[in-house]
Amino acid sequence: MHHFLDIVLLQGGFIHQFIEWIINNGGLYILLLVVFAETGLFVGFFLPGDALLFAAGIYLDQLAIEFFGFPFYFVLLLVIVASVLGNLVGYWFGRKTGPLLFERRETWLFRKKHLLRAKEFYDRYGKATIFLAKFLPIIRTFAPIIAGVVKMERSTFILYNVLGSLAWVCSMMLGGYYLEGWILSAFGFSLKDHIETITIGIILITTVPVLYKLLFSKKRTVPLDENDKNPIL
Repeated sequence: MHHFLDIVLLQGGFIHQFIEWIINNGGLYILLLVVFAETGLFVGFFLPGDALLFAAGIYLDQLAIEFFGFPFYFVLLLVIVASVLGNLVGYWFGRKTGPLLFERRETWLFRKKHLLRAKEFYDRYGKATIFLAKFLPIIRTFAPIIAGVVKMERSTFILYNVLGSLAWVCSMMLGGYYLEGWILSAFGFSLKDHIETITIGIILITTVPVLYKLLFSKKRTVPLDENDKNPIL
C-alpha cells in the first residue's frame, strides 16, 4: 500500500487520489469521524462535509464492501448516527458551558443580553434552525452548541437533530449514489473520473455564500440600549 504522500506526489488528481486513499485506509471510519466532528465540535467547522458525503455516495457500494460487505443502507445509517451524535455532543457542551456564560460578569466584549436574545431566537425559530443548519457549512457546527447554551428544550432538539441528519445525509449520499448510476447507464462514464470538479463545485456552492454572509454582510442599524447606550445586537 502506497503512502498517502506518495500517491499525491506521483499520481494526478489530488482529490480523486485523496478519496481513494480514504476508502482504502478505513474509509467509512474516516467519514464517520469527519461527520461527527463537523456537526458538533469546534475544531470541525472547516471540514467539507457536503462534498465528502456526496463523494462517498458515488463510492457507496465500495464503502459497503469494505465494511464487512454490509448493504449500502447500513452505511447510510451509520453516517446518520454519527451526525446525530455529533450534534448531541455539541448540545451537551453548550448546556455545560451555558450557566457559566449566564453567570459571567459583563465586559465590553461580553453582554448577557446577547445570550438572552439568542435564547429568544431559538425559542421562536429553533426547530427550523437545527434542521436547516445541517445544510449550511460552519453553521451546522455551532448551531447545536448555541442550542445547548440557551437551553433549547432537549426533546425538541433531539427530534429536529434526527430529522435534519436524515435529510442531510440521505440527500447528499443518495444523490451521489443514484446520480453516479444514472450517468454511468445513460452516458457511459463515471462521476469518479470528474470527482475533483464535483467536489470543488459543491464546496464553492455551499461554503462561499455562507462565508460571504458572515464576513461581508453589512450590519443592520439597531437601536441603543437605554442603560448602557450600546447597540442592541
